[in-house]
Amino acid sequence: MTIGFAELPVPVGGDSPTIPADIAELASALDPHLVQHAADQADRDAQYSVAPAQTLVIAADGTTWIKTSSVSNTWATVHTPLQAWQSTFTPATGLEEGITDVGLRLVDGVHVYIKGRLQRTDGQNLQDANAVNLGAVPSNLKPTELRTWAGTCSMAGTTTLATGRLELLDDATVSAYGDPGDLLWWYQGVDGTPWVDITGDYWLD
Repeated sequence: MTIGFAELPVPVGGDSPTIPADIAELASALDPHLVQHAADQADRDAQYSVAPAQTLVIAADGTTWIKTSSVSNTWATVHTPLQAWQSTFTPATGLEEGITDVGLRLVDGVHVYIKGRLQRTDGQNLQDANAVNLGAVPSNLKPTELRTWAGTCSMAGTTTLATGRLELLDDATVSAYGDPGDLLWWYQGVDGTPWVDITGDYWLD
């Protein structure tokens, strides 16, 4: 007979006395319902690539995955611990971090947060008739589609606009102002601005 939602096999009185086989059958039925453990993603793939769908694996740092396929090594990330800010943004030539450090943080494998200010190294205003290339995110944080968000800026000097457009290029977007992974700044304020705050967030997928 079987019991529970997992239909675990339990021998009954009339069954023949095959206790080792009965225990092995019960262990095999229990195994897919247990929380499995791995050191990291590479260890997960090495140990559980052929595991059945719905296998749950937790890494040493708390990252948690659930397998979504019984025929391929495909996983969904259920949880990732909050990362420290990464100092992996590369400012364009002639630019540097401002009063707030630039950093990136990846959450749950698909959601990127970015923070910080950028300014020119010569102390002049950021301005261009078209787009200013601010720099690039690392290749692993490049989105699959064009991403845009509003970026605030200094209102020192003659400008009256406190916000511009930030545009993060993906592989499918062709631009005269940058390459995939580059962050562009579009601004129509008079005479430009001393700094731009690139704080925002975007999805990788």
